[in-house]
Amino acid sequence: MPLQFNCLTSAKPDYRIVLATLSALAALGLGAAHYMDANGHFVTGMNNQVVWGIPHVFALGLILAASGALNVASLSSVFGNALYAPLARLSALLAVVLLIGGVLVLVLDLGRPDRLLIALTHYNFKSVFAWNILLYTGFVALALVYLWLLFEPRLAAYTRPAGVLSLLWRFVLTSGSGAIFGFLVARPAYDAAILVPLFIALSLSLGAAAFVLVATALARWHGNYLDARVLAQQGRLLALFVSATLFITAVFHLTNLYAAEHHAVERFILLQGGIYTALFWAQVGIGGVLPLALLFMPRLRARAGSLIIAAALVTLGGFAQLYVIIIGGQAFPLTLFPGKVVSSPFYDGEIASYAPSLPEWLLGLGGVAVALLLLLLTLRVLPFLPPPQPPQPSDAAEQG
Repeated sequence: MPLQFNCLTSAKPDYRIVLATLSALAALGLGAAHYMDANGHFVTGMNNQVVWGIPHVFALGLILAASGALNVASLSSVFGNALYAPLARLSALLAVVLLIGGVLVLVLDLGRPDRLLIALTHYNFKSVFAWNILLYTGFVALALVYLWLLFEPRLAAYTRPAGVLSLLWRFVLTSGSGAIFGFLVARPAYDAAILVPLFIALSLSLGAAAFVLVATALARWHGNYLDARVLAQQGRLLALFVSATLFITAVFHLTNLYAAEHHAVERFILLQGGIYTALFWAQVGIGGVLPLALLFMPRLRARAGSLIIAAALVTLGGFAQLYVIIIGGQAFPLTLFPGKVVSSPFYDGEIASYAPSLPEWLLGLGGVAVALLLLLLTLRVLPFLPPPQPPQPSDAAEQG
């Protein structure tokens, strides 16, 4: 029997409130982008030392989450897990809208977004940024083709090859994002190939968390369409991905501590970095250890809402980690002359200061709002969601 799918038809007050809030945030984000474009980045918290601010944290977080959000569709089409088949459409759609939101923030934060056409027509293949332009557009194209195949039963035979190609492409995409920082040898906080697997693990955890939060919110408005076994497996996968992220993060910093040339930057990040140190340990504790406790400890796992709380904490921890990597890595001074103390009127050798401005926050939040707004509007007009299922008392414990 073929699977049945419905549009989202919720008319609940909280759904309308969310829709109005997202619309307002999207409009404020667009206004903030125009304000920064018209006045220049002088009105932001960025400077000559910190040129990637909080919008880049949001952009990269959305892009990584987009890659990981395709996990559910991959489990269905690539690995043949029929349990996830009803959610494959939603998984692919979530991946597309999150990537669109992330790229939108990235483009509007360039300072001259009108020059994007140059980046699309003149490629410097020695630049990782040029590779990522191809990777982002290719991912959206592949995901849309994948969605088309999921919608067309006559082409079901091509679903698995498209799923395999999408799976491989998203790993390359995430590797490209990690390579942006891993290839920057001039920055002591970067300059490590292990950033590539770290970004892959981070994308898997962010994507799994994003899917849990979105799917459970939609279940509130659409009716209980989520199988309790899916939630239980997603909890185990989320715990696995968070564990991998913590492990690779520990290896990254332990490796740096072994090399004398990185002692200064490690002291900065781990002990003396102020907000960056606080966010690093918050990511480890609140975004890593606490979610693992919620997902692994039987007494906590059995409580209602523990999976949702864990997913929310993982999301916050992931963004905190990206803030430390992106902005903390720029704040630490460049090593211009190894073994020498460098000072000048241009702040050489000094820790750079950065405080995100309101327009930057609005632009980043606007990107998230656009992604979720696209998701909700698409769900209203196209059948992406399986029909609600009757509650099963035996599943109550697993849903926690």
